[in-house]
Amino acid sequence: MIADRSYSCWLHSEEINDPTIRSYYMDRCTEIVSIGQSSLLQSAVNELRSGIFSMLGVNPSHTDQPQGSHYILVSNLTDLAATEWAIDAETDSSLGEEGYVLRTCEVEGRHGIIVAGKKDRSVLYAAFHLLRLLRSGQRLETLDIREIPANGLRMINQWDNMDGSIERGYAGKSIFYEGNHVTTDLTRVRDYARLLASVGINAIAVNNVNVHEVETRLITDLLPEVAGLAAVFRSYGIQLFLSINYASPVQIGGLATADPLDPGVKQWWAAVADHIYQTIPDFGGFLVKADSEYRPGPFTYGRDHADGANMLAEALEPYGGLVIWRCFVYNCLQDWRDRSTDRAKAAYDTYTQHDGQFRKNVILQIKNGPMDFQVREPVSPLFGGMTATNQMLELQITQEYTGQQRHLCYLVPQWKEILEFDTYAEEQGSTIADIASGSLYGRPLGGIVAVSNIGNDTNWTGHLLAQANLYGFGRLTWNPRLTSEEITREWIELTFGVAPQVVATVSRMLLNSWSIYENYTAPLGVGWMVNSGHHYGPNVDGYEYSKWGTYHFADCHGIGVDRTIRSGTGYAGQYHSLNAEAYESIEACPDELLLFFHHVPYTHQLKSGKTVIQHIYDSHFAGASQAQELIEAWRTLQGKLDENQHQQVSMRLEAQAEHAKEWRDLINTYFYRKSGIPDAENRTIY
Repeated sequence: MIADRSYSCWLHSEEINDPTIRSYYMDRCTEIVSIGQSSLLQSAVNELRSGIFSMLGVNPSHTDQPQGSHYILVSNLTDLAATEWAIDAETDSSLGEEGYVLRTCEVEGRHGIIVAGKKDRSVLYAAFHLLRLLRSGQRLETLDIREIPANGLRMINQWDNMDGSIERGYAGKSIFYEGNHVTTDLTRVRDYARLLASVGINAIAVNNVNVHEVETRLITDLLPEVAGLAAVFRSYGIQLFLSINYASPVQIGGLATADPLDPGVKQWWAAVADHIYQTIPDFGGFLVKADSEYRPGPFTYGRDHADGANMLAEALEPYGGLVIWRCFVYNCLQDWRDRSTDRAKAAYDTYTQHDGQFRKNVILQIKNGPMDFQVREPVSPLFGGMTATNQMLELQITQEYTGQQRHLCYLVPQWKEILEFDTYAEEQGSTIADIASGSLYGRPLGGIVAVSNIGNDTNWTGHLLAQANLYGFGRLTWNPRLTSEEITREWIELTFGVAPQVVATVSRMLLNSWSIYENYTAPLGVGWMVNSGHHYGPNVDGYEYSKWGTYHFADCHGIGVDRTIRSGTGYAGQYHSLNAEAYESIEACPDELLLFFHHVPYTHQLKSGKTVIQHIYDSHFAGASQAQELIEAWRTLQGKLDENQHQQVSMRLEAQAEHAKEWRDLINTYFYRKSGIPDAENRTIY
């Protein structure tokens, strides 16, 4: 095991030195009774024994019947039903497939803590929940906790390549692959599975959605290596998926076509599916990026996305497999001179016409916004635009456009805004959370997925505080109604301990960091002011004359994209009426999205009373100053945290503060020179 405690993330268990708490837990947590023998139940028992040993220095006994006066009982509800610890039928029936309970009981004078779930996988979730309580010093006498996940699929997408690189990876190399093979040492993969299971993740796609030549063979001759990964994740209740190359029948199958309506193509995929499920019986299915950014797809053959997805779904259906079809489709060869084409409109225009045409085991994976994971953009109108198709929300944990894990940018508050957004698809209260889960329209499949932010850096995420994004994503997928503050406090207490100053200081830093990053980067929803290709660092015109459709249209008079129905691209009309009306109107449009929907003069007055140009100046000066304040706040914790952890974060914050100044000066100078309007505060602009 790696000695650096940052490797353990939120699963690190400090020895409990407080004599009162230690004695209290010693009385209650040193005997584990389990019913059942599955690998998942064994994982649950192992996690409890390991965690309790770290906290108490005593290895709990493990039996199948209570021996002492206090014990922890681990079981699924089916096995529990025939015992004196049976859970009441009403609770049992309400838990669904993955719900669990934590409950104290007294049987024959002995006191137990029941750690039980509907299935063995949910028993593991219950065990991790109990460990969270122990690590934060909670009392256990009157436990009565019932947890049911809001989303059926709680998924991670790895963008790892088999040469060991990671597309949009900012924390080292892949933990899965090296030298175009699955790594032979799966220790770190197992530790990653533990981290994911501890926050309720139940699915993972283990290779990049941009499937290259070697990765295309993961479904054929490299499949035995994939089976090794599947076995590791299986022991932690996580189902394995693969990203596939849509042109596989041609590239590795020897066929002349990948036409989804061709009988030979259908037969080829059916044979592949059969082979996969013989090798990995619990295989989850395929993740597909097709007809997007030069990836092959059904458009090549004059077919549509429903044709392409349904052909694959038909091959997987006999085995219970899913097709997760990404909706990131747009014209990536746009002429920058053309103002009628709008990348933001593409996904809605492409998919809404096929609503209800996809097979029942197809899920459309929709990015949170219409562009590409910007620090601020509106919610995709595809959510609420389709009622008869399974959908899931795609987020990005890896900070491609939000500082690349060199800058602190805690994304849970952003994700909360997205999940709580009201689409008005079915009157008031039609939130993204309810659409993505499938509950709004009674769809059988749904969930939330995110692009992973981990690599083989010792601390997993490059920036130690970026671990909070991975933790927060898992907790939100389980329960989108948790507040940002609740999740933040949980992560801090599990990672750094419960000292009040530490909790308060790190909470402020995390919860303010998204607005700080937004302040010194792209203003008012315009986005994209980054260097092309790698997307790090300020470059106002980095994409302004490119083929990618990511423009801000700044000139000497004003800035922003007119996406109104009245005079622009019409994108605002893709929303349901109340949102469409708000976005259409300059007066009603939220300031933070103004430049996404409107081209306005620099002198346009915002709701704050400031002009657009003064907001640009003020926010960038404020953001750079706030980035410096993050350093000062972190310094107050020196001596109160593990020194190695403190130093890791200090180095990142110092680099961020310097880079924030670069953002400030470059953005402000650009717009001062463009507009000719001076800063009202007469600060230095070059």
